[in-house]
Amino acid sequence: MILYLIMAGLLIAGDQLIKQWAIEVLKPAVSIDIIPGVLSLYYHENFGAAWGILQGQRWLLLIVTGAVILAMLAALVTKRLRGRLLQGAVSLIVAGGIGNLLDRAFHPGGFVVDYIYFEPINFPIFNLADICVCIGTALLAVYVLFLEKKEGEAGEEAPPQDGEPEQP
Repeated sequence: MILYLIMAGLLIAGDQLIKQWAIEVLKPAVSIDIIPGVLSLYYHENFGAAWGILQGQRWLLLIVTGAVILAMLAALVTKRLRGRLLQGAVSLIVAGGIGNLLDRAFHPGGFVVDYIYFEPINFPIFNLADICVCIGTALLAVYVLFLEKKEGEAGEEAPPQDGEPEQP
């Protein structure tokens, strides 16, 4: 569990350092091509959530994000989450959530700094925290869809059916 908290802390620190660089260097430059026509760094202030939804709903986003982060941290710290995949997934979601929460809480107007732009499909501009949340959510989905039931079956016997005596 400690390893996952350290990982989350490093990801949060990395996210905040990159965002500070984006504010200081990228904002004046507006954009920097990494792979022309494919991938660029493009400074953007997002006042909403994913894909720009909930524009201007700073307090709602702060409250909901904060509550989800607290619930996930509590589950992680109290060791309610079994298995490395589940702990890693939750740690990634927490890291990304905290990274964007810090932006929203401390930037005037509550914006999140985004800077990665994938041009071929005109994908919304995103950041490291968004990547953490997306990968963590995908891993959580894999766990829930394919592993949770198997782990439950391997670790516990099925409860007795109605009318069936319990075995000592």
